[in-house]
Amino acid sequence: MGNRPAKRHRSGKALRKPAAPFRARLVIMAKVPIAGRVKTRLARRIGVAEAVRFYRATACAVLGRLSRQPFWETIIAVAPDTGVGARVWPRGVTLLRQGRGDIGVRMQRPMRLLPPGPVCVVGTDVPGIEVEHIRRAFRLIGSRDAVFGPAGDGGFWLVGLRRRPRVLDPYAGGVRWSHTETLADVRRNLAGHPIGLTQCLHDVDEPEDLARQQGAYGRRIRPHLR
Repeated sequence: MGNRPAKRHRSGKALRKPAAPFRARLVIMAKVPIAGRVKTRLARRIGVAEAVRFYRATACAVLGRLSRQPFWETIIAVAPDTGVGARVWPRGVTLLRQGRGDIGVRMQRPMRLLPPGPVCVVGTDVPGIEVEHIRRAFRLIGSRDAVFGPAGDGGFWLVGLRRRPRVLDPYAGGVRWSHTETLADVRRNLAGHPIGLTQCLHDVDEPEDLARQQGAYGRRIRPHLR
């Protein structure tokens, strides 16, 4: 059979096929749960073993909740880079190496390298992340250049970029990481661009955070102070 002729308007001009929508992608930044490599700040207060146990349980819950959704393609960005071969990751999910650099460099890398379409990046140490939080962030990107999920400590648990007509860099002007002004810094770097804010959630860096979040992840960990 030969190729079918293109459909034409009454004017005789060929009709263009509607453009396919850009695919939404969720990048989940995750670390292999190795003692001394995850939640080191928390480990100084409650002990390495309990900090690793918390991270493993929370990462497993977050990945299980978000990685198999029909609303976006899920990509797990792994650290260290050798961890892409670990057996802890869900099957059927694309794995990327985080690569070198500070957290800003590593979060920006998939923004630059992935195919066209909106991208949101989250971590794996916020027990309260739900599917609806991510869906709302992608809806906000539809009318804004960037979206952030504020964290209770002044940082952010989600960053999303529309990436059109170009990929913005929220960290180009410098950012004070792990600081009460972290989100303020990235918003300042994006001055002049429309920005959306989604729900405020809490990460877990101190025993007090852990007590507030108990029951929101797999196994309960008691915040024993040292």
